[in-house]
Amino acid sequence: MKIGIHGAAGRMGRQIAQEIYAHPEAELTLAVDHASQPGIGQPYDAENAPGLPLSATLDRSAELDVLIDFSSPAGARSVLPWCRERKLPVVIGTTGLAPDEVAFVESHAEAIPLILAPNMSVGVNALFELARIGARTVGLDWEFEIVEAHHRAKKDAPSGTAMRLAEVLADARNSTIDELGVYARHGIIGARSKEEIGVQTIRGGDIIGEHTVYLIGEGERIELTHRALTRAIFAKGAVRAALWLATRAPGRYSMRDVLGL
Repeated sequence: MKIGIHGAAGRMGRQIAQEIYAHPEAELTLAVDHASQPGIGQPYDAENAPGLPLSATLDRSAELDVLIDFSSPAGARSVLPWCRERKLPVVIGTTGLAPDEVAFVESHAEAIPLILAPNMSVGVNALFELARIGARTVGLDWEFEIVEAHHRAKKDAPSGTAMRLAEVLADARNSTIDELGVYARHGIIGARSKEEIGVQTIRGGDIIGEHTVYLIGEGERIELTHRALTRAIFAKGAVRAALWLATRAPGRYSMRDVLGL
């Protein structure tokens, strides 16, 4: 499969490239990033991809089966019309999208196959499933909380993964996170309501990503935790998703589909 990376100069873009080089069924044929990035017009990786430049434009002549986007919300928006025109499947791992940006992404699913996922890690997607099962099993008498931690440079909060976990827990209450989410507690706030779902954020150092779901009952609790120890887990998942998506019909897919959950 011939794969392109949009956001290729970033940490995740570079990590995804390494996973593509190592995969026997994948080939990197396009590396694109913003014109302000150092190295534009220079070889992207002379050792592993000789002759492939880091480009500031989406090359119409590039041979592609699927594109992976790990850029920015604005970057993800900009690449979709190009993919739609080419009938090109796209995997979007960019986080921090506003609701209208998510709707814009999803509107392209009628024309192309796409995956929009807050986290490509296999382990995190297993955590989503465990949280779903746990919340539905313990029932409405239990209380649900989420704590997430990331490095100091992360721009969005709470993380997309934490918000997806919150959506899973809210769904177990037959509600939405817009109705139940609580993102800060300070001062005399009164007793916690039974239904609310707390989502708390930690930022500091070089933490790649940690997420803990608390299912809290009277006299007992369940803690489900995922810790990312390397960014390679997200890159592996993104390449796995791209290879799976490349042969699908137009539609909106998720990592649940990729993993057969």
